[in-house]
Amino acid sequence: MALKKVQVGDISCGEDALFLISGPCVIEDESIMMQTAEKLKEVSERLGIQVIYKSSFQKDNRSSLDYYQGPGLDEGLKILARIKAEFGFPLLTDIHSADQAAAAAEVIDVLQIPAYLCMQTSLTVAAAKTGRVVNLKHGQFLAPENMKHPVKKIEASGNNQIILTERGYTFGYNDLIVDPRSFYHLNQMGYPVVFDVTHAIRKYGIPSADAKGGAREFLPTLARAGVASGVDGLFVETHPNPEAALCDAASQLCVTDLEEFLKPLLEIHTVVRRYT
Repeated sequence: MALKKVQVGDISCGEDALFLISGPCVIEDESIMMQTAEKLKEVSERLGIQVIYKSSFQKDNRSSLDYYQGPGLDEGLKILARIKAEFGFPLLTDIHSADQAAAAAEVIDVLQIPAYLCMQTSLTVAAAKTGRVVNLKHGQFLAPENMKHPVKKIEASGNNQIILTERGYTFGYNDLIVDPRSFYHLNQMGYPVVFDVTHAIRKYGIPSADAKGGAREFLPTLARAGVASGVDGLFVETHPNPEAALCDAASQLCVTDLEEFLKPLLEIHTVVRRYT
């Protein structure tokens, strides 16, 4: 099936080149955000991979009120706008309620619908009506072929600028599994498909700061399998010091390790596109 090309800044998602969505899980101190952006710029230029900078102004699904939830909409958008102005990255962030959509769309290029919220009609419609690209994350409770339902809600709202992101399906308790058939099902909907590999290794129910809350050793294997399955983009949360990150500390990749992590994936992607 021919994919609809989705334009994000200068990036044509769904073309032959693999693209990357990357950045800290949640917006932290501005120096951390800028340090990450600087390193991502270096990796982008050296490897020739185009980057969409991702970070959340709010994490609304933390398992405890004691955990950091982000700086909020206004301050978060200010920091992201500075990154865009200085480094030229298009931006992606989550929205959690319909009333955040319009304000976020003034700064953000891609509005992301969190996996837990992918079936929320008011949220998906509000995001669609901004005219921005919408990144729909596959809910871990939903068969991949049933992602056609939120897709149709966005299309019916007059927006066909959609990206679909896989991040694993609930398997037993507190664990996720990535089924390559999901990439096929999502691809059949006609939009670019992204693999969120760092969320796929999260161990749910375990605090994200606990080393047992993620399984980084599986990142290369899963990422290579996803790229070999023909995804159009990768979603890799990165941080200068993951162990000290304020969210998803056990699953983010150190940004200084990103270049070597990506090199074999770009080679695999080249081979896949040559023979498909």
